[in-house]
Amino acid sequence: MANVSRGRRLMGDINVVPYIDVMLVLLIIFMITAPLLTQGIKVDLPKAGAEPLDPEMLKNAIPLVLSVDRTGALYMNIGGGNPQQALTAQDVAARSEAALRRNPDLPVLVKADNRVEYGMVVRAMVILQRAGAKKVGFITDPLPDPTRHGR
Repeated sequence: MANVSRGRRLMGDINVVPYIDVMLVLLIIFMITAPLLTQGIKVDLPKAGAEPLDPEMLKNAIPLVLSVDRTGALYMNIGGGNPQQALTAQDVAARSEAALRRNPDLPVLVKADNRVEYGMVVRAMVILQRAGAKKVGFITDPLPDPTRHGR
């Protein structure tokens, strides 16, 4: 009986190497997909010294973002379909009305190209307000920092 107990001992440690490998793979996947989820349509945003959005506002829901490109075409990030496909004003109104009916406090933002006509931006805002948006915000790029010289 003495020989049996000497040959094998139970190992009490957990091998965490496979878990680390899985976590690294997941990290890489999330790093690649995260920028793709928020890009939408490419617009050249105007620069403004506005305050950044309140993180509390974005905590509970993804905001409804209506993008207006330089030709005046409308794109929306909510409501199914391809966010890269231009929509008609009627489609934008229907999708935003449905989204705002589900969540009346949904943050609503307009992301307009710097070179788009002012009338096009106003038209987009009117569509959103008729759909039930209480407040409409604008997405802009921050002004360049004068303290950072060429960095």
